[in-house]
Amino acid sequence: MKIFTTSKFRKSYIKLPKRIKNQAKAKEEIFRNNPFDSRLETHKLHGKYKNYWTFSIDNSYRIMFKFLKSDGGEVAFINIGTHEIYK
Repeated sequence: MKIFTTSKFRKSYIKLPKRIKNQAKAKEEIFRNNPFDSRLETHKLHGKYKNYWTFSIDNSYRIMFKFLKSDGGEVAFINIGTHEIYK
């Protein structure tokens, strides 16, 4: 799986606490093997974000992403952070 990141994702990632960055890296490995692994709590978003999905890093932090190819071979990480990313 090829993962692209947006500039918004990269800027938000830099500001994260080190603990969350480490957890995000571990969850990314799980994601690469299976985006719908139950440990990720992956789900589709609604409303203005209906074309996006999200998965959990921990109870507070999420990664918002979009499948770029229907086969799931390419994904874009759109944003990372708490529920504030949905505003």
